[in-house]
Amino acid sequence: MRLQTVLLAAAFVFLTEADDQHRPPPPTTPALSNGLAKTPPMGFSTWNQFGDQISEQLIIETIDTMASNGLRDAGFVFINLDDGWQRYPGNRSYHPGPIEADPVKFPKGIKYLSDYAHSKGFKFGIYNGPGQQTCAGYIGSEGHVEEDAATWASWGVDHLKYDSCCSEGPTAPQAEVETIFRNMSLALLATKRPIVFHACHCGWADIWKWAAHDGANQWRIGQDIPDDFNYPGYRDGYYFDVLEMLDRGRGLEKYSGPGHWNDYDMLIVGLNGNSTQLEGTGCSNVEYRSHFTMWCMVASPLLIGADVRTLSAYDLQTLTNKEVIAISQDPLGKVATVVHEDLTLQTQVYAKDMSDGSKAVAYLNRGTLTANITVDPFKDLHVWWKQYHVRDLWKHQDMGIFNFSNPYMVEVFAHEVKALRFTPIWS
Repeated sequence: MRLQTVLLAAAFVFLTEADDQHRPPPPTTPALSNGLAKTPPMGFSTWNQFGDQISEQLIIETIDTMASNGLRDAGFVFINLDDGWQRYPGNRSYHPGPIEADPVKFPKGIKYLSDYAHSKGFKFGIYNGPGQQTCAGYIGSEGHVEEDAATWASWGVDHLKYDSCCSEGPTAPQAEVETIFRNMSLALLATKRPIVFHACHCGWADIWKWAAHDGANQWRIGQDIPDDFNYPGYRDGYYFDVLEMLDRGRGLEKYSGPGHWNDYDMLIVGLNGNSTQLEGTGCSNVEYRSHFTMWCMVASPLLIGADVRTLSAYDLQTLTNKEVIAISQDPLGKVATVVHEDLTLQTQVYAKDMSDGSKAVAYLNRGTLTANITVDPFKDLHVWWKQYHVRDLWKHQDMGIFNFSNPYMVEVFAHEVKALRFTPIWS
């Protein structure tokens, strides 16, 4: 069922690696850096659940909920407005003055919300695009880059998602897209305010190859994620489901690290097929938990897309698992890679180096039947540990001590991920 997807993913990796062998010389422009996002950003974004139907009350309630239900304390600190906060729809040339918030949706203004978020221990993010219009048809920043950056800084903004989907598109020349993002990066740096910069271009123009050089802290590696774990083929010829997005990231791991991250798109945990914006019929609890685990393994930014006010107890347990979040937020900033897979690609093992010398290991069952998956530290992890300790990060349970000749086997349900921590024992 997934043969086409697997072949497409394999072709993508082959072409990426082949292209890397013929990459042009390094750019002559100086590298930009704001020194931020040393670990993948974590927080909440309005788009997946609410689209442009957002309001001051919604954001206040979101902040209050995340402050009380454990999400803030687990690390989800960015409260990001996506598209639709702007006062005017249409072209920016029709409204050439300073960019403003919709006074009906946000009667007290954006600075009020930013100040409120800061008072509750959060950071605040905003959205716009480089064209005349944004993706949802509101005024963009074309011709007003420096002015808009200064406005957002004056409001206390901490994160900007700058989305070029409508102004440029998938066929735009790389040099043109790179210039657009670099100009905004320079404008943000000129404000002297620390603002995390998300250069969003849907994985087009090989953005992972150059975005960090131009000051971006994160960039999308693919098109939008649907509320699907394993949809047959590409939904509507556009959306990448969870497994397809993981395949998309293979071969791109080297571009990600502290301060600059491959972004696999927002979290779909808790949407349950009820998103107003995304295609998809929803996932099971097991699939949502697998999705969250793998986003932590590949060091993707973690932005909740569901309504945090209505998350189930299971959803909250998934999103606030500090042992799994520690994989994402490890200061070493490594990205998990596939270290073992069966011939049918139904089972895979991902592994990630951790700063304490341990290995984070994920056993992923992509298939529809329960499978036994084994990891051999010597053959798969390439370590020479005589003994190692295993901890199950979802059970929060120590599984025992194993030796060199005793590989660790786990039974993994269909579409489940077992998240483990392998720690060497040297004495």
